Amino acid sequence: MVRAAVMTGPGQPIQVRALDPPEPEPGAVVLETLFSEVCGTDCHLRHGKLAGVPYPIIPGHVSVGRIAAMGSPLQDVDDVPFQVGEVVAFLDVHGTCGQCWFCTVAKASTRCPHRRVYGITYSADEGLLGGWAESIYLRPGVRMLHLPPEVTPEIYIAAGCGLPTAFHAVERADIRMGDTVAVQGTGPVGLASVVLSRMRSATQVIALGAPALRLDLARAFGADEVIDIGSVESGARAAAVRDLTHGRGADVVIEASGNPHAVPEGLAMARDNGTYVVVGQYTDYGDIPINPHLGINKPHLDVRGCWGCDFSHLYRGIKMLARSAPWVPWTDAISGRYALDEADQAMDDVEQLRVVKAVIEPHREARPT
Repeated sequence: MVRAAVMTGPGQPIQVRALDPPEPEPGAVVLETLFSEVCGTDCHLRHGKLAGVPYPIIPGHVSVGRIAAMGSPLQDVDDVPFQVGEVVAFLDVHGTCGQCWFCTVAKASTRCPHRRVYGITYSADEGLLGGWAESIYLRPGVRMLHLPPEVTPEIYIAAGCGLPTAFHAVERADIRMGDTVAVQGTGPVGLASVVLSRMRSATQVIALGAPALRLDLARAFGADEVIDIGSVESGARAAAVRDLTHGRGADVVIEASGNPHAVPEGLAMARDNGTYVVVGQYTDYGDIPINPHLGINKPHLDVRGCWGCDFSHLYRGIKMLARSAPWVPWTDAISGRYALDEADQAMDDVEQLRVVKAVIEPHREARPT
């Protein structure tokens, strides 16, 4: 039997259940799970903040594992064969049709109405389709990737879903050489945005967040300046960014905080004719007042939303992860490791900002109580 952490519904404690081990059909793969991250999305799922979730679910949408069995020979997008026993990553988004208007005309597969996501839109009754389990069943068509030698499983999961999400945001931001970038939020998406902005040739990166642990990591990840939102009041943060940019504001501001009140602040941090990318608003926390004349139109601001990621963001993101591994202490972001029986504690620690990145290790022994 395979042990899995199951979220039965909003507000309910995690149950560890024993499920039948899967036999892979042709085109499918069974992974032995090494690591699965605890994302802010999992906390939203815990509180019922996402619509249409088919509880009970096995959470864990970004994971890394070792191939235990394959239903048929498979190769990656570069035609390199996969082998039983090797460690791989995979794109959690599955089932984009490649035929609808969004896939074929808009070239925006993240808006495909047929897409499904491991750990979020699959029920536990459908199988081992989330990472908080000793094994993960990859259905036919799920895209796997080899990890470069520079990217250990720990480095990959430390970057986690923040990596392709931030890659998409930085791509949407169209950062140019010599730009100043301000990043709102120093969680996993914000930290990855700092790294990728630097690699995109921004020459000044300002990170706004809290607490001190995350700000220290932001500096280690390449931020030139950090602004502690716990000590700088809301009304003064935009002014602090302008003070660092000759009074103009940042060329690009990336919102990666998840707090809707960050949005009007971020608009005020961007220079006239600058760019504002909103990537952190993955759940509905309600309305906020924005003055469209003063905040968007008069400053001639380019405001861009950014939802999810596609295979290109993960594929290219892993290349950037390999390139940055010698100078970015990615694994320092992992500040909590948990067994399946400790999943509720892991989510508590994420919500209370006691950790930067929490990681589930399904084969780990739980701590004595």
